[in-house]
Amino acid sequence: MSHAAAAGHAIGVEPTESPLTPESWGKLGMWIFLAGDAMSFGGLLAGYAALRFGDPAWPVPSTILGIGLTAVMTFILICSSVSMVKALSAVRHGDHQRFIMWILVTAFGGAIFLGCQAYEWTHLIDHGLSTATLFGATFFVLTGFHGLHVTSGVIYLLVIAALGSRFDAESNNAVEILGLYWHFVDLVWILIFTFVYLI
Repeated sequence: MSHAAAAGHAIGVEPTESPLTPESWGKLGMWIFLAGDAMSFGGLLAGYAALRFGDPAWPVPSTILGIGLTAVMTFILICSSVSMVKALSAVRHGDHQRFIMWILVTAFGGAIFLGCQAYEWTHLIDHGLSTATLFGATFFVLTGFHGLHVTSGVIYLLVIAALGSRFDAESNNAVEILGLYWHFVDLVWILIFTFVYLI
């Protein structure tokens, strides 16, 4: 114990130093998970880049993929990140009703994204895109892997909404951890949209 902490105890003041709590372990666990997940997505994007630039016959993505629809999907995910921020702010201010509302808005945004992705996949498959080509295989693996993350995120959001009464201004660490995950999913999609659809 430091001299400052000992002095604090002597006069009845709580020390500023504190051990790791279950809450901070939860955040650490999520950061470790996200670091590993980032490497997974990084490996997939690196593999996509290597295959693309090593194949002179690689198609121009904009001639096959629907950039307009995907731009709308990207905008929806960005808006869902904003609503996630609002949900965390609401619970930190003890506004339970607005907290639940913004969590559900975030989940709804994720569900709309997944619906648009299902439509996109169906449309592309109907027009002949398949895993038989390298472009099709890398496209479906990258977007599918991300889609699984969004699906998990929507379920995560709904569980937090169902447990909403457990969170308040003093106890909301689980909501903050959820926010870390959701912002990560949104950031990864922006990278996929940029490298797979636009470049």
